[in-house]
Amino acid sequence: MSEPLHATDTDDAPDWITALDHYSPAYAADPFPIWDELRRRDGIVQSSAFRGMWVPCRHADVVAVANDVETFSSRQPIIPQYAPLADFALQVPPISSDPPYHTEVRRLLLPFFGPSRIAALQPKVAALADELIDGFVDTGRCDGAIDFARHIPVRIIATMLGVPTSDEGQFLDWVHQLLELAPTDFFAGMSGLQDFFGYFIDQVNARRAEPRDDLITFLLEARIEDRLLTDQEILGMCLLLLMAGIDTTWSAIGASLWHLAQHPDEQERLRTEPDLWTTAIEELLRAYAPVTMAREVVRDTEAFGCPMRTGDPLLLPFPAANRDPAAFADPDVVDLDRAENRHLAFGVGIHRCLGSNLARMELTTALQRFVARVPTFRLADPDAVRWSGGQVRGPRVLPLAFD
Repeated sequence: MSEPLHATDTDDAPDWITALDHYSPAYAADPFPIWDELRRRDGIVQSSAFRGMWVPCRHADVVAVANDVETFSSRQPIIPQYAPLADFALQVPPISSDPPYHTEVRRLLLPFFGPSRIAALQPKVAALADELIDGFVDTGRCDGAIDFARHIPVRIIATMLGVPTSDEGQFLDWVHQLLELAPTDFFAGMSGLQDFFGYFIDQVNARRAEPRDDLITFLLEARIEDRLLTDQEILGMCLLLLMAGIDTTWSAIGASLWHLAQHPDEQERLRTEPDLWTTAIEELLRAYAPVTMAREVVRDTEAFGCPMRTGDPLLLPFPAANRDPAAFADPDVVDLDRAENRHLAFGVGIHRCLGSNLARMELTTALQRFVARVPTFRLADPDAVRWSGGQVRGPRVLPLAFD
């Protein structure tokens, strides 16, 4: 078992109780003590940032919000600083929708993420991981985020959508623009969306002219409520799959490498105890869950002793819930043998991650290939590690060294 390693506290840290800002570099670097402090208070705070968003940090409260779809709508899964996402008529179903429409869209997409399709992709992930490792294994160093983690999900999602993997750089730019910049920079968001929709309108039109065996063609031919999908729905689903399918898994792979780089004993256990992988993956997902979602209050209510008004945004930090001592014994201890582990890394309720099986397969395969082929690795420069802020947290710079 291993204790978590936290970033050094700074004297000029923001006031997390009244002005929590999840895009702050300090929050990105080390949110764990912040969540602890919030739980020691009332378990929920209202921040003066991001239009007065509410932030629950207790496991039970996060689950309660996720399951109360009549009070807390999913119409804004991301909280922009300037206005609700839905005000721009931007839809990314099913994650931005509520029942009954959500139920129909999710049912439509489920077969494309079924076990047989995921199993068919596993050899591609293993081959890709090996190809990436071949590029640096003889050098004694790499950047675990830049040289390895980010490439795997972007190329797999591109393959599923049927778009050129050679456009990987463009997709990664959109991830940065739309998830890391857009919530605090309106113009960056509009620019990214314009480029994204222009690209995918061309892809949709190409499938109309010449159908292929890919997800875009599947969406063009699919029916919901006895009708074909609109172009807006198809583009929204492509946006969701590209954004959610890349950044989240990239972050999970990178965070797991960051952890293992500080624990050579755990690397060795994973090399010599293959049966450990099942519980280890779930524990790494729990401890370093990358995704925070959001909701919007749709009717005046009192929740957790707080008066909430219609239109209030609410941040739903699944990673904080995973560190709640009321739900997990020794939650800040990363225990690769942890057997009881009902973590919320993939969310909970009707919006539980549609691609969880794909993400788990990519994470497992990538880490297994890395640990098997790369000698005992360590952080080359702990101070150089950089984490993304916002609603998806993961290392963006991760210098590793190995002998």
